[in-house]
Amino acid sequence: MAEQKKMVEEITSMEVDFAQWYTDIVKKADLIDYSSVKGCMVIRPYGYAVWENIQRLLDARFKATGHENVYMPMFIPESLLQKEKDHVEGFAPEVAWVTHGGSEPLAERLCVRPTSETLFCEHYANIVHSYRDLPKLYNQWCSVVRWEKTTRPFLRSREFLWQEGHTVHATAAEAIEETERMLNVYASFCEEELCMPVIKGKKTESDKFAGAEDTYAIEALMHDGKALQAGTSHYFGDGFARAFDIQYTDKNNQLQYVHQTSWGMTTRLIGAVIMSHGDNNGLVLPPAVAPIQVVILPIAQHKPGVLDNAYALRERLSRTFRVKLDDSDNSPGWKFSEYEMKGVPLRLEIGPKDIEKNQCVLVRRDTREKYFVPLEDLEQEIDRLLKALAKSIYDKALENRERRTYACTTIDEIRTSLAEGGDGFVKAMWCGEEACEDAVKEQTGVGSRCIPFEQEKLSDVCVCCGKPAKHMVYWGKAY
Repeated sequence: MAEQKKMVEEITSMEVDFAQWYTDIVKKADLIDYSSVKGCMVIRPYGYAVWENIQRLLDARFKATGHENVYMPMFIPESLLQKEKDHVEGFAPEVAWVTHGGSEPLAERLCVRPTSETLFCEHYANIVHSYRDLPKLYNQWCSVVRWEKTTRPFLRSREFLWQEGHTVHATAAEAIEETERMLNVYASFCEEELCMPVIKGKKTESDKFAGAEDTYAIEALMHDGKALQAGTSHYFGDGFARAFDIQYTDKNNQLQYVHQTSWGMTTRLIGAVIMSHGDNNGLVLPPAVAPIQVVILPIAQHKPGVLDNAYALRERLSRTFRVKLDDSDNSPGWKFSEYEMKGVPLRLEIGPKDIEKNQCVLVRRDTREKYFVPLEDLEQEIDRLLKALAKSIYDKALENRERRTYACTTIDEIRTSLAEGGDGFVKAMWCGEEACEDAVKEQTGVGSRCIPFEQEKLSDVCVCCGKPAKHMVYWGKAY
């Protein structure tokens, strides 16, 4: 028992060392293990189950907006990658190359996909001929490889899982509408299913995706005041279409270039969930993506009738919720700590006294509040408490963001706000010049995160140079 209890005690407090707290949780909650390949992780069953729930919910949203799933090869010939100059330059430092097939050198190097724009372009050039072929709304679930120098589980690894949408449209207006629609899909998913408030906005020119005309993003704020980019959606215009000669015949029998988009979310969402909702006892998982929504713990399970009643509850509740019954011989105290660590939203306790009263005890993971619930009301009460927990952790994350968001009109105000309030979002006006964007980061440590769609006029002038301001920008330190 002492050894089991020590496992939980070994979590570093987030107030002491947030980075170590995060690492402790991903290991001790059985989300990942490290592999012999530097920068790559083993996603363990519990961690993968979280991803499966994210994937299932996102996939349903994609299909509801008319998208179909496809699968592209994982290898990209170097000549194909070279077709779009800006794109290849943007990814060159992160590309992993295959140079041999077996013992034979390859005639042409193959890139292990860091993203699949070029493959989709090659395919679209083969299948799009007429306006009747448009739009093509495709999505792919796969892994990609980017040779990151500094890695951290889920947040930045050399191989990671994701979805990448790639669509082609007849007009710029249709492609821009798609870019914005998918950003909104991402935002509503994060807020409704992950209980994580986000800022929607446009990336600055210096921060947009390689080869894109415009990049839109959703930005979330973590417990420690650092920003995390949770999803991106890119408008490509016809740049890729011209590079890959993707043309169609319009209704007037004229050749036109298509307009394209791409958009993606990754397993870094699991890291976002950990850092948005976790506490010093472990994970706090949103009910929508929790592998186990209710864990049933029989109390004094050696006594007559306890396990029988627990099994009956599992069978009953499994029709509606994701349920686990732990009938192991570990002590109740160990089980409480174990499922707190794993972030299970609700704990259901049932023992001899509860059976006598035809009730059970429900305990919320976030507040640890106890509820004595008549068995006939159990499904309704579980549903109510899961919804209450989801709202509560969303509100807590929103309060953290609002408390850590500072409106500033001078460089000195930015420095003072961060020094006194800690890391967070800074709202400040910007002239649109990259030199000022760089200067703000150099002088304050916070970089531009996005130009939010919801603009505010904090002043008439740029926070850095004093020239007329064009945009209000969110700035922050980022993962």
